[in-house]
Amino acid sequence: MPIIRPFKSVRPAVDKVSAIAALPYDVYDRKEAKKAVEGNPLSFLRIDRAETQFPDETDMYSHEVYERARQTLEEMREEGFFVTEEESCYYLYALTYEGHTQTGIVGCASVDDYLSGAVRRHENTKEDKEQDRIRHVDILNAQTGPIFLAYRGDPRLGQIVCTVKESEALYDFVSEDGIRHQVWKIGGDRKLTQEIGEIFSRMESVYIADGHHRAASAVKVGLKRRREHPDYDGTEEFNYFLSVLFPAEELRILDYNRVVTGLNGHTFEELLDEISKKFHIEERASAFHPACKGETAMYGAGRWYLLTARKELYTDDPVDGLDVSILQNHILEPLLGIRDPKVDSRIQFVGGIRGLEELVRLVGQDVTKVAFAMYPTSMEELLAVADSGRLMPPKSTWFEPKLRSGLFIHSL
Repeated sequence: MPIIRPFKSVRPAVDKVSAIAALPYDVYDRKEAKKAVEGNPLSFLRIDRAETQFPDETDMYSHEVYERARQTLEEMREEGFFVTEEESCYYLYALTYEGHTQTGIVGCASVDDYLSGAVRRHENTKEDKEQDRIRHVDILNAQTGPIFLAYRGDPRLGQIVCTVKESEALYDFVSEDGIRHQVWKIGGDRKLTQEIGEIFSRMESVYIADGHHRAASAVKVGLKRRREHPDYDGTEEFNYFLSVLFPAEELRILDYNRVVTGLNGHTFEELLDEISKKFHIEERASAFHPACKGETAMYGAGRWYLLTARKELYTDDPVDGLDVSILQNHILEPLLGIRDPKVDSRIQFVGGIRGLEELVRLVGQDVTKVAFAMYPTSMEELLAVADSGRLMPPKSTWFEPKLRSGLFIHSL
């Protein structure tokens, strides 16, 4: 039974919020992050990616970089760019893009629930990626990037959300990418705050949609603090991690596509011939998105093809039945030699937000490259995998829009 509790947030001053809020730290490469900070000195990337304040040759994982992040946060708080909430409360966070709105409840999830499986995951994490955020959270003594969680919709919680949204928003701004961000504070009503916590506690589980590495890092910092404070009683802030929880039915998953370099000894025509043994192939005149589950768009040698998996490839298994698994198990590994997509440098993953033109650009005129555009994994598929206690292949889901960092900070 998951615990989702309110917290005393450190958050931007109202007149600074649009400048401070930034996309998650891992959306940018180093060059992009530095350019963003140069264009906006208040960007939260100064804290999330503090190497942007150093010469390019500086080791981005050095202690001085994390220490600079801590100092920057302290300075911005002292200068009034951030305020600290006097009471523990929940918030609503709504993101609207292209006519679609998703509204989440901001609170803190439990480290113990993560460890027990009440906070369910669907991806593995990599130790090296965890270490960066572990050091960031530990040295800042704060969590700065919320974990994107999902829950199966609850009618009463839906009513509460609708009622709160009738009041004036605390924040309301549109970011550079056209996404509207609105935040409401749920404070002052202890009965309502208590009811929200009770509703979550009656759920069997909640699910990590995006942010597996941030979640794992927050949990490991919490466990580190427990070792350092063996007299802890479980109420300390380090036992919880910053989260935004959305009803699953409101979330949108985009395609997460693949580009492979090298045809594993095949010519392109030979590859097509091998694929045709398990997929129906239809050449298309121009770029297109797959229309339904079981379809994949393939681009190579300057041409687009529709691949439709034959019936015998379908299965009720929650993992093996995923389109990304069918592609991996019947094309990428046996034909192209991609045995472990987590580590193979020949495969590149491209978020659907970049469009099909990015696949064409990456393949170019190179006849030894091939791209695959996927039909998006559904939320029900994600929940089924997580409920089964299993994991998806890497890069199976791309959630859009992305939560902004810097809107809420959970101090430990």
